Amino acid sequence: MSETDGMDEFLDGGMRQTLMMASRIAETIARRRQESARQQEHQDAQAAHEAQAQLAAQRTAAQAALAPVEKDQWWDKAGPHDIATAHTIAESWKENDPMALATSEKIREEVLTRYGIDTHDVGNDSEYLASGIEARTTEKTRQDALALSDQEKRKAAAEHDKAMALLGAARAEDLRAQTEKFAPEMERNGVPAEYLANPDMVTALERAQSAKTPKALAAADATVQERKYLIGKDGINGPDIDQLRKETEQNVGSADALHFNDADFVHAAKNMHEAKILAEGGFKGNEFSSMEQRYERAEKELFARMEGVGREIENRVTGNDNARLKDQGLKTETESAASYGSAEHNEQFAESLKDSGATEAQIHGRVIAARSQGAHPAEAVALGKNAKKARKSSTGKSVGAERAQSGRSR
Repeated sequence: MSETDGMDEFLDGGMRQTLMMASRIAETIARRRQESARQQEHQDAQAAHEAQAQLAAQRTAAQAALAPVEKDQWWDKAGPHDIATAHTIAESWKENDPMALATSEKIREEVLTRYGIDTHDVGNDSEYLASGIEARTTEKTRQDALALSDQEKRKAAAEHDKAMALLGAARAEDLRAQTEKFAPEMERNGVPAEYLANPDMVTALERAQSAKTPKALAAADATVQERKYLIGKDGINGPDIDQLRKETEQNVGSADALHFNDADFVHAAKNMHEAKILAEGGFKGNEFSSMEQRYERAEKELFARMEGVGREIENRVTGNDNARLKDQGLKTETESAASYGSAEHNEQFAESLKDSGATEAQIHGRVIAARSQGAHPAEAVALGKNAKKARKSSTGKSVGAERAQSGRSR
């Protein structure tokens, strides 16, 4: 073997060793990069989970703080700052929680009736609202408190704090009493005690408890099972308003943000959401109302509220919200129902769908469905005895998806 051949083998061996070392280094770097990526992904998922849990806890706390507002006793004892604080909480959560939205409407009605202040003009300024309430009650407070000494004032404040604490204790006692009261129904249907925090579940259990016949009991238990399934899907607090807004846009088209400040509109959206979830879970409804009928009824309620809210907003902006215009609105609604299904109405309906961003296929399908139904949405909210029986939907199939495919959704 020549010297040249030996040198070649030496160089080949050195090159192979260098390539092997480089390959191992590259493999080590790749493993470290993958491990770093996995760690980052885990940290991101953990942070998202913690943020979601914190939001749920805050929402539950807000609901607990607003619960006493529904009681007349609270209003009899609440001071200006108590009302202002409740108003701020309700306004902060009303875009995300149906209960907060309903409570904000309750606060608006009570404040307008008791103090002549419209909270729509106040916004989220709690100090402004508190000072406004104080200004309205100054004269009465002065008359009632002139004879009070400082000691008596402190006593009155202590009694107020005690009353608020009693309201909180009463809420806890209500939950305990309800658990004892509904124990047979909860055991029969496998309902956890914490589900009593859901008002709809309490209503369903009351129906089951008051049922007098086996048939009525079976129907009531079916309602309890529906509520139990919905809580399992949406949680005890139920869907938030942002979720309902997205589902409404997917199923019936875009709705103005102001529509979701209307408690009745949100309630109809929630009913449609629940009918869809239950149908996907295999629930069929009952002999009086199928899931498809419940979905249709909620959908038509949404369209009816769209028109009603639009008229209310217009009247409020123009300052013409008086009895005359309300009567005129009722007359217009009657005339609209009478002309429903006409060629002119269908053209206007198609234009409204086009303005809301619907595709040509969606517009065509909904106009055909509206023409075939031939009844005004307001008339279809309550199904009469002679209503046609809806066809049964397949188990696990979304009512919304089925209606979208068949073109029956308006």
